Amino acid sequence: MKRGRRREQAGSPRAPAVAARAAETRAALVSAARRLFIEKGYFATGTEEIVVAAGVGTRGALYHHFEDKRALFLAVFEQVEQDLIAAAGDIPPVGGAFDVLRGGLLGFLDASLTPEVQRVLLIDGPAVLGWQEWRELEERYGLGVIRSLLELAVSDGTLPPQPIDALAHVLLAAVDEAALFIANADDKQAAKEQAVGTVDRLLRGLATPAE
Repeated sequence: MKRGRRREQAGSPRAPAVAARAAETRAALVSAARRLFIEKGYFATGTEEIVVAAGVGTRGALYHHFEDKRALFLAVFEQVEQDLIAAAGDIPPVGGAFDVLRGGLLGFLDASLTPEVQRVLLIDGPAVLGWQEWRELEERYGLGVIRSLLELAVSDGTLPPQPIDALAHVLLAAVDEAALFIANADDKQAAKEQAVGTVDRLLRGLATPAE
């Protein structure tokens, strides 16, 4: 009988409202955690503080949606990655596919100075998630985009034909390391200028020479 009642409740007119409230609670937790992780860092932020900032009552609400604080951080990490990709997609394309790729990679290095990218993706990300999972996430969000643009660049002639998979991995690793160099530098602005110049020279050396 109990199981039958649960099924009736799940299919009742109230179910969409319950699901909407659950989605709102989850979004409030991610939003509050994102703000606190950026301001204070993951390790200095407590779960009770997140719950209060989110206005969701007790920590039971947090653990209903996330296994633990690390799982909540992962949700914040992925949200920042998605926002970064969306922002890059809003930039009007200029030139061929290789120019678009170059602009996106150098734009990521510019974004590495922003508090959320610097703190969530580059400083706390490897420490909280571990190097292996951090690299897997970077590949999930960055590798496919880089590979697609490299394929387009070969097709439109702005990049000479070459092994695309190998080059995509090398460029992702180069940009990730450059971003970490910026995030961990004492003078971040100077480090960013050095990293952008270095990566830009690397990319320009790959492009098909203009006739």
